[in-house]
Amino acid sequence: MSTAFHDDVSSNVLRRMKEGGFDFARVHPIEFYAIFPDEDRARMAAKNFRGESLNAQVSAREDGAWHLQVSKVMYATHAGIDDFEQDLESVVAPLGGVLDGWGVTQEILMPRT
Repeated sequence: MSTAFHDDVSSNVLRRMKEGGFDFARVHPIEFYAIFPDEDRARMAAKNFRGESLNAQVSAREDGAWHLQVSKVMYATHAGIDDFEQDLESVVAPLGGVLDGWGVTQEILMPRT
């Protein structure tokens, strides 16, 4: 996918997060996703993403492909997300995988009664 497409999608998601009251002042586990044609290639990619602030999980999809989820604890900034997506794509693409987006869980703050 083109960088311009990723930038546009990320900008829209970040804007919606801001409108929803997302706390950009603290770090969050941000999930990045990729899809592979087989388990071996997904696991090869996952080995590149282990560490103190990284966690990688591989799982089968119903369509026979394999899903890689890389969680990175970081600030939710456009530059940080873009940089990590580029790092992820540099590992994923040579193994026949494709990026499948990113996401973060937003806490819903309930008013105190």
